[in-house]
Amino acid sequence: MQTVKFLRLPHGSDLPLPRRESQQAAGMDLCAAETFKLFHGQTKIFTTGFAVEVPSGYELQIRSRSGLAAKHGVFVTNGIGTIDADYRGELMVILSHLGKNAYEIQRGDRIAQLVLCPVIESQSEEVSVLSTTERGTGGLGSTGR
Repeated sequence: MQTVKFLRLPHGSDLPLPRRESQQAAGMDLCAAETFKLFHGQTKIFTTGFAVEVPSGYELQIRSRSGLAAKHGVFVTNGIGTIDADYRGELMVILSHLGKNAYEIQRGDRIAQLVLCPVIESQSEEVSVLSTTERGTGGLGSTGR
């Protein structure tokens, strides 16, 4: 089992440590360190009150909470946010609101989940030609509905 280390920042003194809510949960719930009312079409960066140390060879993914997205139209803006192993700053969550009614995030509300994932090291290489495949350059719906 890997350990993600969290440093509690002064403005996170009363917030719960990010944690898994059930034994087999993939993600740790992360809370907002501030209160803010989101209106339709609005995007906001939320502070969390914790800095983080991710184990070497891993990334920490910030993902939407499905209930918040399904019930209120509030989701992590960039799909999945990546926290690299060499980052030591505060965890922040970019949320967008596409729901009809304004939605207020309260300090301490669970706004996202964190999932620890292994990283496969890779490098780039420029080539003059790519290998061929049956699909080739067909994209955006080229394989059917």
